Amino acid sequence: MIKLQQPRYLLIAASLFAGACQSPGNHSNPAATADSLHHLASRYYAENMALNPLQATQNGENQYNDQLPIDISESFRAKADSFYARYQQAIKGIDTSALSGNDRITYDMLRREFDINREGLTFHDHLMPVQQFTCLPLTLTQLAGGTSAQPFKTEKDYRNFMHRMERFAIWTDTAIANMRRGMASGYVLPKSLVVKVIPQVTDLAKKDPANNVYYAPLKMIPDSLGNEVKAQLTKDYTAAIEKYILPSFAKLQAFLQNEYLPQARSSSGISGIPDGKTYYTYLVKTWTTTDLTPGAIFDLGEKEVARIRGEMETVKNSTGFQGDLPAFFAAVRTDKKLRIFKTPAAILDSFKAIENKIMPGVKKMYGHLPKTPFEIRQTEAYRAASASAEYMQGSADGTRPGVFYVPILDATQFSYTGMECLFLHEAIPGHHFQISLQQENDSLPRFRRFSWIGAYGEGYALYCESLGKELGLYTDPYMYFGRLTDEIHRAIRLVVDVGMHTKGWTREQAIKYMMDNEPLSEQEATAEIERYMAIPAQALSYKIGELKIRELRNKYTTALGSKFSLSSFHDELLKDGCVPLSVLEQKMARWAAAQK
Repeated sequence: MIKLQQPRYLLIAASLFAGACQSPGNHSNPAATADSLHHLASRYYAENMALNPLQATQNGENQYNDQLPIDISESFRAKADSFYARYQQAIKGIDTSALSGNDRITYDMLRREFDINREGLTFHDHLMPVQQFTCLPLTLTQLAGGTSAQPFKTEKDYRNFMHRMERFAIWTDTAIANMRRGMASGYVLPKSLVVKVIPQVTDLAKKDPANNVYYAPLKMIPDSLGNEVKAQLTKDYTAAIEKYILPSFAKLQAFLQNEYLPQARSSSGISGIPDGKTYYTYLVKTWTTTDLTPGAIFDLGEKEVARIRGEMETVKNSTGFQGDLPAFFAAVRTDKKLRIFKTPAAILDSFKAIENKIMPGVKKMYGHLPKTPFEIRQTEAYRAASASAEYMQGSADGTRPGVFYVPILDATQFSYTGMECLFLHEAIPGHHFQISLQQENDSLPRFRRFSWIGAYGEGYALYCESLGKELGLYTDPYMYFGRLTDEIHRAIRLVVDVGMHTKGWTREQAIKYMMDNEPLSEQEATAEIERYMAIPAQALSYKIGELKIRELRNKYTTALGSKFSLSSFHDELLKDGCVPLSVLEQKMARWAAAQK
């Protein structure tokens, strides 16, 4: 999955100036209309970054690197609601009939963002601000490591993060107060998630310079600052960690263990909170960018699972395996010949070899390649146990590379079967191409350069897995079985996510369904299912988006015949960045008409 370096919560902001969002008025002049839209989009991005400084840091807007808003507070949420309301009013003044195709994309995306983010504020996810997969404590911790978006090159850089650590103490107190309100009103996490959070915060509360990631920047203070500055920085930075970070995590650990866990809920799905079913419907709309109902998605998932199981039977038979598919799953899970690695370095080298193998073919499939550097790294130890393989975007100016992170808990247990499709999805030509090309495209408004729409982004990355045979991969039947395993994994998500969140499925029921239909261990299935519990509906976006992109490729391959160019199709698919699926259909139709 893509790990955009941002919290899950809404990107919300408050206006900087009185009257900043007055309607620009209707314009019959197309140039004036476009100028008004561009001005609105630019203003929106600037204000959004000012009030969302963590997101600004991820985007390379370093003027806010010392700030950390208490975004889960009622006052912040009220400002956000006012902010979106003003922009909802402002965009009504744009005459859409005078817009070009690309400007209409901007208009549609802005309007959707204002509407859906404001609607999101009517729900109460701020009463459950902490979970094991993605939340502000984990985001801040990743920034703290010194190898992420937060810079640690100057004395000011260090003092910026010290101020963020100070603000985190306030955020933690607010989070605990919010969770107490949630306990009183039924907005609480499932017990099975709380028990995963407690060890995370326990480790981060330890005064352990060798292993606690918050101390890591102390090992990289530049010598160019001089001994006196380095000594003072070391003293002040250590004091900030021990005054704000360690006590905050200790306080959070004690609260979660002693107060929150006993009152956490036994239900697995979001329907277990007061407005959970309505909230889930909203999340489905948000993540899939469609009007599909949960029921329709569940049915689609079951059909896809059945189809892919049929392909798996064919591959199983090609290996000469004697036995049924569940037995083959068990064999793939346990067969030592599929565990060929001894060290993490050997795994990373193998991923690098995949990159080298596919690049000649990739250069034929894509006319435009990103300039952003790319690296493969092992996931940091502090989060590896609960992390999936993921892509962390680079900076738009190329100074920070895009990184494909691989969690490796035990290299000797790492199966090679899924490596090729994983690389295609997370790295090249998947997330690294899509996100880098989007960020590098300075003809897009900045809010589009740095936006993320899961159905498009994850759908495209899953589509990239299907390119393996065209790129010379999947020649080993076990590697192709790994590809089918990844595909059925995304189809299974449609079933288990909707099952848990609307049909009353238990965590255990979802784990069993997953293990019955793909070859993964109970530990792996548990981590996946608990991820879907933590971020409802996010997992739906992959398969929904992939099916749409594959549908469009098939449609235009047939319709255009000899005029169809795969590299042109891919370039058009990526050039406008993340867009809702309905917008994608419209823009690809315009492209196809131009090819004729």
